Amino acid sequence: MNSKKELFITSFGLFSLFFGAGNLLLPPLLGYNAGENWFWVAIGFMITAVVIPIIGILAHARLQGTLYDFGKKVSPQFSLIYCILIYVIAVAIPSPRTAAATHEIAIHPTFGTSPLLTSTVYFILVLIFVLNRSKILGFIGKFLTPLIVIMLLLVIGIGLFSSEMLTTTSQINTPLVSGILEGYQTFDAIGAVVVGAVIIISINLRHKGSFEEKRKLIAKSGWFAGIGLFIIYAGLISVGAYYGSEININDTLPSDMQRANLLRAISLSSLGGFGNTVLSILISLACFTTAIGIIAGTADYFKGLLGNSQLVYIVTAILASALGVVVGQLDFNSIIIVAVPVLLFIYPITIVLILLNVLPKRFSTPIVFRAVVIVTFIFSIPDVVGFISPSEGLGKITQYIPLAQFSLGWVLPALIACLFVGIFEKKE
Repeated sequence: MNSKKELFITSFGLFSLFFGAGNLLLPPLLGYNAGENWFWVAIGFMITAVVIPIIGILAHARLQGTLYDFGKKVSPQFSLIYCILIYVIAVAIPSPRTAAATHEIAIHPTFGTSPLLTSTVYFILVLIFVLNRSKILGFIGKFLTPLIVIMLLLVIGIGLFSSEMLTTTSQINTPLVSGILEGYQTFDAIGAVVVGAVIIISINLRHKGSFEEKRKLIAKSGWFAGIGLFIIYAGLISVGAYYGSEININDTLPSDMQRANLLRAISLSSLGGFGNTVLSILISLACFTTAIGIIAGTADYFKGLLGNSQLVYIVTAILASALGVVVGQLDFNSIIIVAVPVLLFIYPITIVLILLNVLPKRFSTPIVFRAVVIVTFIFSIPDVVGFISPSEGLGKITQYIPLAQFSLGWVLPALIACLFVGIFEKKE
């Protein structure tokens, strides 16, 4: 391997597969609403949008398998169901959301086209790239990601230097927790387990290095991509906070329009009339690369599940793209609302699987995996039910669960289960 070149391409490719619609639109409004507390909201956001995803990539470097390997210690049946759920969710929510964001911010304001036309052309282009599987990582890493990064740094750098650097009073009562929960909406933890598999297959298609060489390449790429995400997220959140005293957005608008209007105003303030063009290209590229990664990862999985058939890969890619066209006609905010209960259910399980897979093997036995996943599942149920149908009876139950008021009631029970079962098993 040409190690430096491979590290460069893989790091940039990984960053770009992570960085999509939510990653660009969510941080500025989060910073805008956090105001003087933007630093604490940024810390919370980094936990679920950077730290957990990069740990997921480190777990992939260690396993060098598929998403199935993340849950197989619980049971083969669980892992199969979990994989299918993750991939169905990925192609049904975050993938179409990239088309919705591209339409609302980049295409419709300029051309006035319908969502159907935008999502159809968008996913035809995505499908073309997905079907040329072996070229994905190289093209994204060499060409698309450097362009995305340059544009992002322009908006952030010029935006910070051109603002008055004044913040407003925070509109968020619990900035750290709000940042953690908003990080869910990036789908980056789910992205880590999906696109990590894409990276592994891409590397295997391009090179025949040893397991250890690939492990180091994937791990280093994960760290570099994580540093890049950290810088960009911190920059976008701080720009949103420091423009809070200069830009007034209509809070009666849906959240997606608030996000879009704020980002557009920041781009115009920092880059002038050229800002709209930069923003449109930036949104389109960031969303496009993420959709490619999601659909390629889904097609890879079902190809491996069904006899390594290339026909299965093609059919899955076509079906996922068709679903993207249908769901992509919804507006960005509607897709986010639909996503919340799904994320409250699947995100905690994904997080604990990621963390368990990077623990030393003597601490992450099958019994520990099963106990932690079962406890996490049980204590996530009140969060999901509470969002869909809040009730007084449920409130009486959750008041006895630490952190349940923040939709994090699963955290402490999962930690206790891990420690208790681990200690008990060691004594046995």
